[in-house]
Amino acid sequence: MEQITSRANPLMTHVRKLIRDRKLRRSENQMVGEGPKMLEEALRWGAKLETVFWAPGIERMECPEGVRQIEIPKSLLRDISSTQTPQGVLFLCALPTQPFPEALPGSRYLVLDGLQDPGNVGTLWRTADAFGADGLILLPGCADPWNPKTLRASMGACFRLPLWETELEPLTGALARARIPLYATALEADAAEIQSCPLCPAAVVIGSEGQGVSRKVLVQCEETLRIPMRARCESLNAAAAGAVVLWEMGRQGGGLTGG
Repeated sequence: MEQITSRANPLMTHVRKLIRDRKLRRSENQMVGEGPKMLEEALRWGAKLETVFWAPGIERMECPEGVRQIEIPKSLLRDISSTQTPQGVLFLCALPTQPFPEALPGSRYLVLDGLQDPGNVGTLWRTADAFGADGLILLPGCADPWNPKTLRASMGACFRLPLWETELEPLTGALARARIPLYATALEADAAEIQSCPLCPAAVVIGSEGQGVSRKVLVQCEETLRIPMRARCESLNAAAAGAVVLWEMGRQGGGLTGG
């Protein structure tokens, strides 16, 4: 197996730049995955692996022919990792990006509007996959879905569930053609309780952590939804609110285990 021991190796420099530079990830069409669980999901779901870095002594998985495999010291793995305690393996693969479709193939979507925390975006990606959504749609202003923190929080959903980045106009056009209504969670006086609104088919918008759903998006929505809670509680964290919406979507659509 090929070995690299120098921090100054150009490939090591490239990995460090990929981890911190959103523009470079897009221009190179590469992302950095970390840990055995994420590598296992990448292999299982046919991600386009390019390079795998192994620490000495780590149990290695069988990779497709043509994947470059390199052993590096644990100290070097810590140096290029985005986590404080690397799990012994790190890999580069092509971004599983997809162009936003003219015709949406499913009936249940979660839309994120300006959600800036990568952990929240990744958590909702994972939750959307768990509760049977057909895809996650990101409007402008959201955290990069290919940020290592987003990828870790997705727990492999980044390889399983489609994610699209698009502007508002193409989104509303595609939803109209598919006859899928657009709703938003909002603290509006006339908002309907979420369990009283048909959510299959539906696309539901979750807004930013600080500002909620933008007015520009709200005016395009057919209905605003609220999640019932104690009067003394003003709101939920964006990831928690999205989880409730996705669970209700899944419950109404059927197919949830034990539901």
